[in-house]
Amino acid sequence: MSGLTGYCAAAPGHPWHGPYHDGEYGVPARDDRVLFERLMLEINQAGLSWLTILKKRAGFAAAFDGWDVDRVAAYGPDDVARLLSDPAIIRNRLKVEAAVANARAVQGLRESHGGFSAWLDAHHPMGKAHWLRLFKRTFRFTGGEIVGEFLMSLGYLPGAHHPDCPVAARVARLDPPWIVAERNGFIGY
Repeated sequence: MSGLTGYCAAAPGHPWHGPYHDGEYGVPARDDRVLFERLMLEINQAGLSWLTILKKRAGFAAAFDGWDVDRVAAYGPDDVARLLSDPAIIRNRLKVEAAVANARAVQGLRESHGGFSAWLDAHHPMGKAHWLRLFKRTFRFTGGEIVGEFLMSLGYLPGAHHPDCPVAARVARLDPPWIVAERNGFIGY
């Protein structure tokens, strides 16, 4: 894999990064649960390493009811207290409260657009700066890196894989949204 840089060079073969890089990173997804999980993992990664998040991923899924949007949206103060004492996750009040608020936001996207993926599709394509403004209006705890990585991880923004990475060709065959946009003449990333 000579010539590869960044994640594409470091992840293959790694017990945690490898499976995520090879099977999920840059791969389009439509399910609200998957999108909600990915957003919350990116939010929880803020200030930490991605390896920390990958190692705690199962703990997050257990603590947040398998990322069931409706169950997390119904969480109250007792659930927040439970989560803040759970060593299997990142115990940061702002991040935990963002999960509850963001689950409620996803419920709102179901009402307004038919779901999280339909909301993303309704706004695609646009550049990262526009996405950031939209996410800040819709979700909590969403800064530039969080939004960029979330969108890249789901194929809405280019750059998840180096062009020479073998995974890049597999992802391209899935026709992620950024490729469709470029094929249709969009150049605003």
